Amino acid sequence: MIRLLHIIAISLLIASAGYAYSVKYDTLFYVEQVAKLKSKVQRERDAIAVLQAEWQYLDRPDRLQAAADQHLDLQPLKIQQLARLSDLPDRPAREDEIGRKLEALGLFGPTSTPKDKNADARIPTTQTPRR
Repeated sequence: MIRLLHIIAISLLIASAGYAYSVKYDTLFYVEQVAKLKSKVQRERDAIAVLQAEWQYLDRPDRLQAAADQHLDLQPLKIQQLARLSDLPDRPAREDEIGRKLEALGLFGPTSTPKDKNADARIPTTQTPRR
């Protein structure tokens, strides 16, 4: 009987050691995955920083001005092109397109609500009426 208990204890010890090693190696695997993801995130951040620097380089005002002078035929602004706010026409009144269409169809007038002949119909009930 004691020998059987010893064999069971030793087999449980071996099984628990195997489980502990499997947990250890799974943990190491996940740590390695996290490290790879962190390095990938850092590479992406570096790439974003490079793209932002390139954009800032391309967005320089002197470079844009040279490109506009070369490709666009812009003329200097003349004083006759300026206008005051009082010179602008008034904004037209907003029209209700849907309302105008409803009036044309005759649907915009007053409506009559049908009267309920049975006054008890308005009282909600939870029971079925008896007949």
